[in-house]
Amino acid sequence: MELTTEWTSMDALALWASTHALMLWASWLVFALLCGDLLWRCIRQQRQQTLPGQQTPIALLPKTCFALALIPLLSFACVAYAVQTQSALTHFDTAFAEQLRQHLPVPLLRGIAELTQLGNFIPLAIAGGVTCVLMLFRRQWRLAITWAAALLGNVAIYSSLKGYFQRPRPLDGHGFISEPTWSFPSGHASGSMVFYGALTYVLMCLLPARWHRAIIAAAIAFITVIGISRIMLQVHYFSDVMAGYAIGLTWLLVCVGSSEYARSRSAIHR
Repeated sequence: MELTTEWTSMDALALWASTHALMLWASWLVFALLCGDLLWRCIRQQRQQTLPGQQTPIALLPKTCFALALIPLLSFACVAYAVQTQSALTHFDTAFAEQLRQHLPVPLLRGIAELTQLGNFIPLAIAGGVTCVLMLFRRQWRLAITWAAALLGNVAIYSSLKGYFQRPRPLDGHGFISEPTWSFPSGHASGSMVFYGALTYVLMCLLPARWHRAIIAAAIAFITVIGISRIMLQVHYFSDVMAGYAIGLTWLLVCVGSSEYARSRSAIHR
């Protein structure tokens, strides 16, 4: 009886979310941008608190990055457990995808299908390779290593996780997007988090501080739009995207923290 009630609640929530999908999308984007602005303020505060003789951090301090990485890692573990045990979350996933299929108009899906291209693997791989070559040309060895490690490591992580969980994708039915790989976690969500997040760090290292706030906001907008587009197109379940964000953010924080640690150590030995 309790299980039936829980399933009914998930169905009702999925119906409400599908009929208010655009409002939720806009709210999610605003919330993400506010979180990005908070991140920028934290970075600025850490810079202002730098003692004389200490190196000013470009991003968050290494210990802050490593500590924060535990939060998305734990979040991923919780979502993965829920998916493996076929909990209420997976029931919501299925119901939400089905409701979106029924309520989203085709012209809207066509436009969203264009937006999702911002997170496609091949364009990001080409852009990543070009960016790495440019950094090597400019002798930005630390940034080039961080960039390559972030992108290649992320591909290895989410590909391995897809192979382990082997979760089938939802049946989208509209034909705009067709994906042959497994569903969990979302490679687009993870890839956009790492690509645009690492690009933000690189640009913050190379550009004046007055540009940093706008760079963070732009990256978060791209990451948010790409992830949500995968849910709206029904090529990923809600939990796929959340897990992709979580594991991508974990790896991004590890890479940025490691880069900042190497940067601080090199300054000490000069």
